[in-house]
Amino acid sequence: MKFLNVLIVVEDIEKSKKFYYDILGLKVICDFGENVVLEGNISLQEKKLWLEFINKSDSEVKFNGNDAELYFEEDNFDTFVERLSTMKDIDYVHLAIEHRWGQRAIRFYDLDGHIIEVGETMSSVCRRFFR
Repeated sequence: MKFLNVLIVVEDIEKSKKFYYDILGLKVICDFGENVVLEGNISLQEKKLWLEFINKSDSEVKFNGNDAELYFEEDNFDTFVERLSTMKDIDYVHLAIEHRWGQRAIRFYDLDGHIIEVGETMSSVCRRFFR
């Protein structure tokens, strides 16, 4: 068995595609209308179709769970944080912090309340420590 990708449910597929491209630079690699696959094998599934797949009602799908995240690493962390600060309507979990192991990270929500973490690469952490 092989793990292939993660799927997150979104309210509006077009707005979500734009968000992930504008903020993280992720391009669509497959577009099936109500389901798209982004670079990095992240699938976005429109909620109305997801409800059909799992045979659940609208009230049974919850957003803003704060129990998982999509994790990315960025070599140019400071540049990313600076660019993110110029974007309108970013809902932050927290601004840039430094974890006890020395890696810096920032967390924010996507349009549907999924947490996104962008951390600096560990090679960047090592370079910063050895300066």
